[in-house]
Amino acid sequence: MLKRIFSLTLCLLMLLPFTGCRDKDYTLSVDNEETASVEEPVTHVNPLTGVKDLDKETALQRPVAIMVNNISVAQSVQTGLNKADIVYETEVEGGITRLLAVFQDFKNVEQIGTVRSSRYVYIDLAAGHNALYAYHGIDEEHASPHLNAVDSIVVGENNGGKRISNGLATEHTLYAYGDKLWESMEKKFETALNSESTPWANFANEKTDVNFESAANTVSVPFSTSYKTIFKYNPQTGRYTRFFNGVERTDYNTNESVTVKNVFVLNTTISDYAGCTEYAKGKSPHRKVDLTSGSGYYFVNGTYTKINWTKGVASDSFKFTNEDGTPLTVNTGNSWVCIADINKSQAIISE
Repeated sequence: MLKRIFSLTLCLLMLLPFTGCRDKDYTLSVDNEETASVEEPVTHVNPLTGVKDLDKETALQRPVAIMVNNISVAQSVQTGLNKADIVYETEVEGGITRLLAVFQDFKNVEQIGTVRSSRYVYIDLAAGHNALYAYHGIDEEHASPHLNAVDSIVVGENNGGKRISNGLATEHTLYAYGDKLWESMEKKFETALNSESTPWANFANEKTDVNFESAANTVSVPFSTSYKTIFKYNPQTGRYTRFFNGVERTDYNTNESVTVKNVFVLNTTISDYAGCTEYAKGKSPHRKVDLTSGSGYYFVNGTYTKINWTKGVASDSFKFTNEDGTPLTVNTGNSWVCIADINKSQAIISE
């Protein structure tokens, strides 16, 4: 009997350390749950939109500016424009326009296109952002001399791009992929970061809506008799929807309407290049766009105001002011910038 009691006591003593450890572990687990703090993700301002929605590295990296085909037959296969922070549109030749889409967070753009050849004015626009410039093909006569103002990369099948059958001619089938093209850029260029990142415009507080006294529910920009870009304000979304010659434009992949928060129409002088060799080829001459300074309009939230703008040399960014010379306050969000001939492409504004 005594032997049995001794054995039982020994077993209990052996179990005590394990029981103590189990209780200690449980207590520590509860303490960790009670004292642990969950850190909110830190966000930084996108310098192209004024919206605080980026991580620090992305906010400081150089933007990407890429040429996008805008010939009428290829507009139906455009994709990725809703991801752009800024889109520039102006004449290239023969009354047609081309687009330059600028992205701060390009690596997260799934697909953008179709990609087309470079014209000099878009190189100077990209340089004003210190952007990495992407294109496919180039106007050797007028654009190539401007390439020294930017770090540029040619989009190709083995360089961030891919041709995809979309029912159109081969020249309208090249698309770029953000992650792949960004990898190529990081390998090619010594730095993909800005030493400092300054806002593209004088953005308002993100919680503030900018409004003006004059109404503008529709704005039309007749670049030529065959090319009219139109923006119609949607009060439900607070954004302008893009139309071309009366046809609403949608994304080729998502079928979403192409919309923007801000619309700029910048008046300037656009002329044919004197002695352009395109004349000798029986083609329309390439167009020369003055980016020095001018007047214009700024549209937001179904309202508008008259503005003045300056740029200057290629590396200069735009400066926007009210007519009295004070800085223009711009609503946060993406922007579409039409650079139009003051002599024939005056904006048509409807309430």
